[in-house]
Amino acid sequence: MELALDTSSKSLGIALSDKGQIRALQIWETRQNHTIELLPHLVCLAKQAGVEVASIEAVIVATGPGSYNGLRAGISTAKGLALALNIPLLGVSTLEAEAYAFAFTGLPVRVIHQAGREEIATALYRRKDNEWQCLEKENLARVETVWRRTRQRTLFCGDIPAHMAKQIQQTLSRRAIIRLNSNLSCVSSLAVLGWRRLSKGGHDDPVTLQPLYLRPPHITKPKERTPFSAPPMDQWKQTNGNTKTRC
Repeated sequence: MELALDTSSKSLGIALSDKGQIRALQIWETRQNHTIELLPHLVCLAKQAGVEVASIEAVIVATGPGSYNGLRAGISTAKGLALALNIPLLGVSTLEAEAYAFAFTGLPVRVIHQAGREEIATALYRRKDNEWQCLEKENLARVETVWRRTRQRTLFCGDIPAHMAKQIQQTLSRRAIIRLNSNLSCVSSLAVLGWRRLSKGGHDDPVTLQPLYLRPPHITKPKERTPFSAPPMDQWKQTNGNTKTRC
């Protein structure tokens, strides 16, 4: 029994699978409550499936790109379970999981996520000769750059806003097929990809596995504090035996 966790967005997904075949899953929306909600939903899902959490034999987790807090919550939980149960841990790219839902088409699958600053997070995959291949690793790019890279009929999927989908369709015409992912298919793909890698003996080190951030997360640095220094001695005066500072 494998456990798949996807906390890379506000839509959380967890699934229990048997050799990649989904046994039970839950998907729900959250508002930055990934850490609080993840474990209670996992316990509930295990009860619904009639299995013990201790019987899980591998943990598969989405590594991003995605929500900064969400990814850290999911990967930390996955690491904790892997270490506590002494089971394999496998990280899978969020973009790859979304693309794999369309592997059956045999077309190159271009995943797109909005990344801000007029850039997108993207990657390119394809199933050829029954082998799933990564043609272009996760990277940041402008939409115009992706258009120039697209020289054959390609399926576009992922977090594509309506205006961007329209631009892609108008620019690439018949070379572009646009499909939007359902959260259900992404969680299922995560479980399948994790199992495929596990069956070949693959796994990740819980110590070194990290979230995939294509751009350093924006974290406000605390203001520097001015070190305290006592006023010069000549600014002190004695009044009735009590020491006071001059205002």
